[in-house]
Amino acid sequence: MIETERLILRDWSEADVAPFLRHTNTPAVMEFLGGVKEPESFRGSFERVTASQERSGFCFWIVERRTDGALLGFCGLKVGNTPPIVGEIEIGWRLREDAWGKGYAREAAMATLAWAWRNLDCDRVVAITAAGNKRSWGLMERLGMHRLRDMDFEHPDVPAGDKAKPHITYAIERPRSG
Repeated sequence: MIETERLILRDWSEADVAPFLRHTNTPAVMEFLGGVKEPESFRGSFERVTASQERSGFCFWIVERRTDGALLGFCGLKVGNTPPIVGEIEIGWRLREDAWGKGYAREAAMATLAWAWRNLDCDRVVAITAAGNKRSWGLMERLGMHRLRDMDFEHPDVPAGDKAKPHITYAIERPRSG
């Protein structure tokens, strides 16, 4: 689907579910995503991501390392379904902990944004994260995204009192040509 110097971003298959869960359903990775989940709860996520690919032509694609085919996580796009970004094109990523700090997320996100500008008719791409997830919003800033403070929100799917309840929104506008 999308290839970079070190990565391949591709559609999901059933065979990806077990390694994805093994590598990303960990306390560190899930710290701002509601904590470690029961494996059965991922079935709905898998169905949503594959339905997004079928419906829209994009999803949070699997990210694998080209040199050895290792599944590193996901990065891609979806149509936002959480207020205040409902209907907007949202970029997101989740990588296994041993892939952090190596530039993989940035490389995958840059390739995803380039794909969006080539293939989608949108004026901007947005991203959301828990306010405390400095790694995630730090990447957003390194990608050239800017914070939309007027779109900060309390995530409706996160329980009251959870440190991941306060969310922030970032965006990047379509590059101007010429």
